[in-house]
Amino acid sequence: MSSASPVTGRLQEYGREIEGFLGSCLRTGTIPESLVQAMEYSLLAGGKRLRPVLCLTWAELAGVSRERVMPFACAIECIHTYSLIHDDLPAMDDDDLRRGRPSCHKRFDEATAILAGDGLLTEAFTLMTRARVAPDLLLPAIREMAVAAGPRGMVGGQVLDMAYTAKPETTLEELRAMHGMKTGALIRASCTCGAILAGAGEDFTARAAAYGEAVGLAFQVVDDILDIEGDEQTLGKPVGSDQGQGKTTYPGLIGIQASRDLARDCVRRAAETLEPFSGSHARFLLGLAEYVVKRGN
Repeated sequence: MSSASPVTGRLQEYGREIEGFLGSCLRTGTIPESLVQAMEYSLLAGGKRLRPVLCLTWAELAGVSRERVMPFACAIECIHTYSLIHDDLPAMDDDDLRRGRPSCHKRFDEATAILAGDGLLTEAFTLMTRARVAPDLLLPAIREMAVAAGPRGMVGGQVLDMAYTAKPETTLEELRAMHGMKTGALIRASCTCGAILAGAGEDFTARAAAYGEAVGLAFQVVDDILDIEGDEQTLGKPVGSDQGQGKTTYPGLIGIQASRDLARDCVRRAAETLEPFSGSHARFLLGLAEYVVKRGN
């Protein structure tokens, strides 16, 4: 499965189902319409939907249909989207563009963007409870995701990211630890939650975590490379924005070629975690790790 086209086709298949769920999940209850519009503006802006796809695929690899865990998987995308809205705010990264169009706070206003992010984060946990799995599986999965999204994971990583900005003495070890929290934790938890929701055993879940850790690091390394070498129109944001903000990156610390080598090593480690598995889901996960490294945005 080294060709990208089967991977892309399957990503599109998953993507259509994910988009269908996301397109209706905020249209129930009594959410103010202005808030729904701001939440959907960012939630339905496209993207690879990598995190929900990972959750769905690891659940399927463990023998559970994706329909049963779809609400949980889409909740992960709500959490990811909230983090993007808040990262773009003037008090954070101060980015005016996201996926080629105005950031949420530029399209609406800062207060609305903050509340849209808050709404997506909290609504995510409502969606998680809609997964059709036993409570004794759902509860540990919710806890896993909460830890990954909170101060021990993504939120803590964002704090470190701001602390390391314009700090040239940041070390490679500090950079990896920070991105392991900010980017890697949610990707890793997407995989482990799929396994947990399916009732997989400890070895299976540990392999899901190791795969997610490897893919999460590869994703961030490639992001850093694309910020230097990527196409602005494809990326949907200005090239060189990390350097302009004084952020420490992998190419800045170890160079472009060593960064590429590190990303390839991540694919090798991801492949090792999949060695006990066979079938289309395992092949897709291997192809997905390769896709993360070869992507252009």
